[in-house]
Amino acid sequence: MRDVISTERAPRAIGPYSQAVRANGFVFVSGQVAFDPATGFIVEGGVIQQTERVMENLKAVLEAAGTSLANVVKTTVYLKSMEDFGKMNEIYGRYFPANPPARSTVEVARLPRDVRVEIDVIALVPPL
Repeated sequence: MRDVISTERAPRAIGPYSQAVRANGFVFVSGQVAFDPATGFIVEGGVIQQTERVMENLKAVLEAAGTSLANVVKTTVYLKSMEDFGKMNEIYGRYFPANPPARSTVEVARLPRDVRVEIDVIALVPPL
């Protein structure tokens, strides 16, 4: 079984992809950037503000899929610059205070709309 997940509480998909797909007890959330779903614009500020918005977007998609950040098993963080790692990591850690998921972090040449951070996640979906 495969279900496409969509919520107005996170930025809508702007291409041929889904916000998330739930399949076989997992939810695979597409990379989220710092779009504010209320305004449709990238949040003002640097990597701190952008990471906060990204994490809130991920939280909203996970909740729409019937799960939460507590059930995330793997994340991938894409940074425009590794110089932002410490600031991103501080905010990220607030959302995973105990038993954090496995994570990969990479520096990339460019991200959509020239944002500073993008994060995707894989999470367990508890049985109903």
